[in-house]
Amino acid sequence: MISPDTIRTAIGVIGNGTALVLFLSPVPTFIRIWKKGSVEQYSPVPYVATLLNCMMWVLYGLPLVHPHSMLVITINGTGMAIELTYVTLFLLYSTGPARRKVVLLLAAEVAFVCAVAVLVLSLAHTHERRSMIVGILCVLFGTGMYAAPLSVMKMVIQTKSVEYMPLFLSLASLVNGICWTAYALIKFDLYITIPNGLGVLFAVAQVVLYAIYYKSTQEIIEARRRKANQVAMTEVVVDDGKTNNSHAGAGLY
Repeated sequence: MISPDTIRTAIGVIGNGTALVLFLSPVPTFIRIWKKGSVEQYSPVPYVATLLNCMMWVLYGLPLVHPHSMLVITINGTGMAIELTYVTLFLLYSTGPARRKVVLLLAAEVAFVCAVAVLVLSLAHTHERRSMIVGILCVLFGTGMYAAPLSVMKMVIQTKSVEYMPLFLSLASLVNGICWTAYALIKFDLYITIPNGLGVLFAVAQVVLYAIYYKSTQEIIEARRRKANQVAMTEVVVDDGKTNNSHAGAGLY
């Protein structure tokens, strides 16, 4: 008979895979940003929030804080490197207040995690106490990571468009949340259960919004395309008119 620990480890490995897919899911978005040379209306909040979440879970998984958590360290360490890449691209292709906002958020996050690490390791002297302190913070920031797209969801409702809420990211969040919730429930870990359980709810809400506003999004994009074509045709007509007038004027001399 397969032991619960074996099942939990297997689900944790699957969870690592789904989490990696989640971390890589914004790649098409950043390819678009790179090609256009602008972040357009994309929000940096989900990526900055995910970076903070990864840093906190790496701290939680350290042997000095919560032993035997290698799966937690490996995936969140990988996620931290990936999210740093996204934030760097955001800095490169944003300007003015948007860039300053990202710089300030990033500096605040690094300072906060370093402060927590120093205080926990120096003032809490048992694994249980360290796990509790960092675990509570992970619950807060893990919930923040999954709730970060709420700002994008608000924009979706206001504009009736899901153009800037990628479906793949929502689906990856849903599958990842389900895997890690199952992982936490097998050998109950409250600190992993709460943020991932909430993550499942937030991801379901995003998928529902996508289903509701997909049709209107296509109509908005098509209307924008027709308007752009009309403007282009108008410019051609105006240019032709100027050319004909110049030719007529030249014939008078």
